[in-house]
Amino acid sequence: MKQTIYVIEDDLALQELYAYTLENDFICHCFADGESFFEALPDNVPDLVLLDIMLPGEDGFAILSRLKTAKSTFHIPVIMISAKGEEINKVKGLNLGADDYIAKPFGVLELVARIKANLRKNKKTAGENITYKDIFIDFAKHQIIINDKQISTTLKEYNLLSLLCANAEKVQDRETIFREVWGDNFIGETRTLDIHIKELRRKLAEAASEVMIQTVRGVGYMLI
Repeated sequence: MKQTIYVIEDDLALQELYAYTLENDFICHCFADGESFFEALPDNVPDLVLLDIMLPGEDGFAILSRLKTAKSTFHIPVIMISAKGEEINKVKGLNLGADDYIAKPFGVLELVARIKANLRKNKKTAGENITYKDIFIDFAKHQIIINDKQISTTLKEYNLLSLLCANAEKVQDRETIFREVWGDNFIGETRTLDIHIKELRRKLAEAASEVMIQTVRGVGYMLI
């Protein structure tokens, strides 16, 4: 069965380009604004979203924020699309939870390759469940259970804790973490990781977990 791609783009010519480019490999639906996109979500949740930044009504950042903070949609990979050279938009989008970023103008072969790469990366999180001490990660439901209670996390926190749990008691260096959680194209402050670790530590403590995230100075982090 073909996977479904939702495109949020108000330019009709680009909508046609997306539809033509993706029709052989995917089911593609285009939306001109966030309102029509969110109206369609309850009926069919897509496998990936291509999201332009400059849109009528809500801009791409607002739409991205809504997607990544809702329990029903936070797991959907989002590729942000914006004009070439606007690096600040790239940094902002990635820090808000975007999984990838493509600058206009782009090649159709690159677009398809990026989509397939992000779908493969997202599929990795749909494998076996993970249990470590009092933490249980249910990939099918995208839930983290600690001491029999579900905790709320962002997508990046979810992926980060999943990575650490899958490699518990083994040091994960910062480069590996950024590659696996933020992707190869991450551009931003390295302090981003430290902030997410701090937030995960807080949530583990609030859930009375016996698990700790240990800092290995000059290397990275390890779950113990």
